[in-house]
Amino acid sequence: MSIRVEGLTFGYGDRTIVDDVSFDGADGRIISVLGPNGVGKTTLLKCLCRILQPGAGRVTVDGEDVLSMPRMGVARMIGYVPQHPSVTRTTVFDSVLIGRRPHMRWSLTKKARTMTRDAGRAMGLSGLSMRHIDEISGGELQKTQIARAIVQDTRVLVLDEPTSSLDIVNQHRTMRLIKESVKGRQVCTIMSMHDINLAACCSDELMFMKGGRVVARGPPSIVNHDVIKDVYGIDVDVLDHNGLPVVVPSISGLDLHP
Repeated sequence: MSIRVEGLTFGYGDRTIVDDVSFDGADGRIISVLGPNGVGKTTLLKCLCRILQPGAGRVTVDGEDVLSMPRMGVARMIGYVPQHPSVTRTTVFDSVLIGRRPHMRWSLTKKARTMTRDAGRAMGLSGLSMRHIDEISGGELQKTQIARAIVQDTRVLVLDEPTSSLDIVNQHRTMRLIKESVKGRQVCTIMSMHDINLAACCSDELMFMKGGRVVARGPPSIVNHDVIKDVYGIDVDVLDHNGLPVVVPSISGLDLHP
């Protein structure tokens, strides 16, 4: 078991954002966290990486307590890709290379250069390596951040809406690359998603949140009308396509009037 989360709780003052969340994540498994805006998905991911310090609960990776580690120790265990990365005046190659920082001491190693080059190639960034990241598109920047997390070579990968800046073609290409990397390196990956259909075809497990709590969790087959109605408050049809659920909003159930 790569990661274990027990009773994780976080809030601001009297407002609870993440409420007693517990789950396990195994090596080579992809878990997608789903739900409307404001239910605590991003906050949960930041708590896993100790970007935010939970008020209660425990996070362990391979039995080691993440919440009591120094920052550099956490960075060796968990890689994180934010939804809105900061943009600085660095090249794509150097931005990806930064992912090796938790493992480097005083000099740039051949291994670090090779891993950076390979990750950039895998994400389709080879022709952009010397471009500055403030000169590339939002989708290219997103792929740069994912490549950086891959070279970080951690036990757990946490991605906050990794396809949010990508068109439909690059969404599927990027998810395929993430899946190949995760399965090949046996990394547990936890990612927040809005596209239920994309999450269902790329994930081993889905975890739906509502009001800061996990209200449904399991394989993609858990997706049905009742779950979507409970979490999102809309009526949908759930079709079967090659054994995977496809969610189609019911037009009759939508209020189209302003």
